[in-house]
Amino acid sequence: MPETTAREFPPGFLFGAATAAYQIEGAAHEDGRRDSIWDVFTKVPGAVINGEDGEIACDHYHLYQDDVALMASLGLQTYRFSTSWSRVRPDGGALNPKGVDFYKRLVDELLQAGILPWLTLYHWDLPQALQDRGGWTRRETADRFTEYALDMHDALGDRVDVWTTLNEPWCSSFLGYTAGLHAPGHYSRSEGMLAAHHLLLAHGQTVRALRARDSSLDLGISLNLTVADPADPAEPADVDAARRIDGQFNRWFLDPIFRGKYPQDIFDEIADDALRAAITPGDLEVISTPIDTLGVNYYHGEFVGGSPPATPPGSGDAPTQRRGQSPFPSSENIFWHDRGLPRTPMNWEVQPEGLTRLLVRVSDEYAQPAGTSLIVTENGAAYDDEPVLEDGTIRVHDHERADYVRLHLGAILDAVEAGVDVRGYFYWSLMDNFEWAWGYATRFGIVRVDYETQERAVKDSGIQYGRIIASRILDSETTAGVSPSPDAAASAASMTT
Repeated sequence: MPETTAREFPPGFLFGAATAAYQIEGAAHEDGRRDSIWDVFTKVPGAVINGEDGEIACDHYHLYQDDVALMASLGLQTYRFSTSWSRVRPDGGALNPKGVDFYKRLVDELLQAGILPWLTLYHWDLPQALQDRGGWTRRETADRFTEYALDMHDALGDRVDVWTTLNEPWCSSFLGYTAGLHAPGHYSRSEGMLAAHHLLLAHGQTVRALRARDSSLDLGISLNLTVADPADPAEPADVDAARRIDGQFNRWFLDPIFRGKYPQDIFDEIADDALRAAITPGDLEVISTPIDTLGVNYYHGEFVGGSPPATPPGSGDAPTQRRGQSPFPSSENIFWHDRGLPRTPMNWEVQPEGLTRLLVRVSDEYAQPAGTSLIVTENGAAYDDEPVLEDGTIRVHDHERADYVRLHLGAILDAVEAGVDVRGYFYWSLMDNFEWAWGYATRFGIVRVDYETQERAVKDSGIQYGRIIASRILDSETTAGVSPSPDAAASAASMTT
């Protein structure tokens, strides 16, 4: 339903879009960059749909100036990007000046366009050479990460004020080391827990090191979080299934960062001897070093029970199903149910009210007591976009995505009205890109990318988003009807490379 009442965003609320280095940059073996775990993982048969990889991706490494101009045409106030560890310190070793120079040029271009750089240090591209020594299962990797972070601060600390340590450590640890779905593609409950601990340790060490360098920096982390609901709140097994999902998805990361301890109920259930030995005195004090901003990544909630549903909710996450391994260390007797919500072609539920509940809960239980700001650093949906040629311009009438954006921005405003201090929103993703195990089969962007020609075209959802940014109002005028403004149409037509 269209908005009938104008709803204004709070003063200072930032509108942006997000990407990640391996997903868009390409130039995977250019100017000194060497293999990350994703370069290697994509070569494993069956790991990625159609055997695709990020060797070229969106060729952002060469087209970054055009892409920044496109961001400016949309009115983006901030851009969340990641730096590639494998480009900056190939093999985890000596600094690569050419890799550093790319990010200097990118940041300069953003600043010249009046766009705030929001830098993420790690979005899953661990140098393969470090993985060969054990990767995130080893404490040493946390130390190497801190060194890399300080190198980036040496290069960009005079121009970048906002630093995010990690993106979604749940994915890096449990999808990568337990489920086998993400790089490095391992199937070990124990390795997943070790990786999670060392990722959090790397986060805490880096926050401390950067804070010592410059106390004015805005430091934080981005966590993918969910709302876990029992299929039947009156059924104890369903309630317990929701507790375990919440504990392994949300509290396993929130509690150490904000409370200096792992959630006791989950720790007692999943911790093994290797994890207990890896947690040394002082680790949790380091992990709980105060942060300024918590990034919340939200796509959908979880509706679970303690027994299988009569009718399965759908095909689920296709790559996960194909590889057949749960990312949760404790997954026995947890089953996903259907609650009748709309679903994307990836079978993800569209549940905007879940974002409101999540923001209220995280604010009340974690961020507000700690004096930490909240920002939505990822939210988006993949749909089966069909480009059309109209008056010589490529158009994508992605009304479902446009509606998705509007509904989730409305959910954020609901949280703001409930008293939550939400500082901004990043749509995932700025452009279609390499979507990890999904390859190029799914498109999340508000900008379409033709991977053969590298032509960019602003989708209707991007045009709508630009209107909302310009007006700072969510209502029927900014969301209904998305024929392009002259500036947006001209930008879409000119993004041919």
